[in-house]
Amino acid sequence: KPLPYAPMSRVRIPAIKVDAPVVDVGLDREGWIAAPEPQDPNMAGWYQNGVAPGQRGTAVVVGHVDNQAGPAVFYGLGSLEKGQHVEVSRYDGRVAVFEIYGVEVFSKSDFPGPRVYGDTGRPELRVITCGGGYSKAGGYDGNVVVFARLVRTR
Repeated sequence: KPLPYAPMSRVRIPAIKVDAPVVDVGLDREGWIAAPEPQDPNMAGWYQNGVAPGQRGTAVVVGHVDNQAGPAVFYGLGSLEKGQHVEVSRYDGRVAVFEIYGVEVFSKSDFPGPRVYGDTGRPELRVITCGGGYSKAGGYDGNVVVFARLVRTR
């Protein structure tokens, strides 16, 4: 059953050894959800203008795949598999546990916003990082998106 609103404080993905603090983020100038500052590669961002993880609706967490120094918080996202878990710590003391049901790569030029961000009628989570091809001029041309649904709280 859905949880009440509470901001998130940490995200853990045991399968890829992620245990990261979370900052609130908004939109960038182009209307994409802004990732945290790249200087701190182990920082994830929660889209604060959306729902909180565990609430009914789709909560969104973003993070960098790498920076100039090497791999960053969500470097291993593309290797996740169905059935693995994402754990979100919330400021109300609860931990929301989400089970992954899909991992996909989408082109930024053909990003299916409604499918990724849309309300499915239940508590869901999307974890997003950059992916696809890379060029120095344009950066990554795609996004890795993890689709997960709430399975329990503790």
